[in-house]
Amino acid sequence: MIFLFRVLSYAPLSWLHALGAGLGGLIWALSPTYRRHLDENLTLALGETAARKIRSSAIAHAGRQAMELPKIWLRPQDEVIQRVVKITGWELAEQAMREGKGILYLTPHLGCYEIISHYLSRYAPITVMYRPPKRRWMQMLIETGRKRDGLQIATADLSGVRTLLKALKRGEAVGMLPDQAPKVGEGLWVDFFGKPAYTMTLAARLSESGAAVIMLWVERLPAGAGFHFHLQAPRQALAGSTENRAQQISHEIEALIRQCPAQYLWGYNRYKRPAGAEPPPGAGEKTA
Repeated sequence: MIFLFRVLSYAPLSWLHALGAGLGGLIWALSPTYRRHLDENLTLALGETAARKIRSSAIAHAGRQAMELPKIWLRPQDEVIQRVVKITGWELAEQAMREGKGILYLTPHLGCYEIISHYLSRYAPITVMYRPPKRRWMQMLIETGRKRDGLQIATADLSGVRTLLKALKRGEAVGMLPDQAPKVGEGLWVDFFGKPAYTMTLAARLSESGAAVIMLWVERLPAGAGFHFHLQAPRQALAGSTENRAQQISHEIEALIRQCPAQYLWGYNRYKRPAGAEPPPGAGEKTA
């Protein structure tokens, strides 16, 4: 599998995206569970009419996201960052760096999120959190793809949390996917597109450090033309308790997704209930 990834990394991005669109359709057709999650989540968030209009595009973009990974992970860093052809809102990062603040970058599973840390690490050190996959070959690929100058990875455990806090105290940047379903004890139930979703509290707690919070997503441009970075300040400053901040972040993530809903990973089981977690408000004891 690693050899295949290396071969694919040499293919033009437009070819990979074309293959990815077909792969996305194949997975949707062959996996009832994936198909159910994608259809249910799309309809819940956008309504049946809007969901029907973008369903085929969302299916294709999910495949494109998977097929662009060899290009992002295994090509030289200079080549990877040259794929970023447009940036909106970069002044937010520049201001935070001038002020010597730590920066907390929050991005959903939207667009080409894997390129974010590669690009940002060229301007300032950044530490990103990830949860090690179960498959050893995937673990090796992730470690290879994210081992770049200025880029440090922290595992999703207590040691990783300490690493993130130290980075922010040094005035460095930290990045994470706050819409990733956490393990039991690492989250709480907050609203996400009108339905309770078990949501990590770590992003909310890190926002209490005084770091500048920047919402960020990367748009995948048509025909392999590259990527467009979108940096935005939260619509309202995060404040209040950890629960309040987690809810605010969830709504900020919704706002980003609405900007380009076709590029969100709707097939991700965002509403799952981790084993051992209390049921969501208003639900019974059945585990999802």
